[in-house]
Amino acid sequence: MTVHTVEVPEDNAVFGQTTSAFAGFGYSAAVRAHGLLFIAGTIGRRADGTIPDTIEEQTEIAIRKIEEILRLEHLDLSALVDVTSYHVDIRRHLPGFIEAKQRLVKAPYPTWTIIGVSGLASPGLLVEIRATAAYPDASR
Repeated sequence: MTVHTVEVPEDNAVFGQTTSAFAGFGYSAAVRAHGLLFIAGTIGRRADGTIPDTIEEQTEIAIRKIEEILRLEHLDLSALVDVTSYHVDIRRHLPGFIEAKQRLVKAPYPTWTIIGVSGLASPGLLVEIRATAAYPDASR
């Protein structure tokens, strides 16, 4: 089995200084195996490391990070096949999440599981999104 780790360059404008989290926490942004791209949970932390107050902005940033990882692999959001999002205070924030998601993610839609959680890795984080994408050429 061939496994390829996707590296986000340290000077990446979308991730900014947050790329240090990959080494710091010991994980890869994404891994390609068996024609699929497994994208680690992404959060709505800005490139400068700050966390926005709104679910809409956090959702947009997290989806833009997923979009950037896909771009690095010559894919786009239409390659997504399965997504799971984790939400703090889900009942309060779900409408804003859905609004931001609908602006950014267009048909064909991936499967999507939404899970409420009591908290995420840093105070102030409201959403984390992990995803799986499929390559058009499954031999990759």
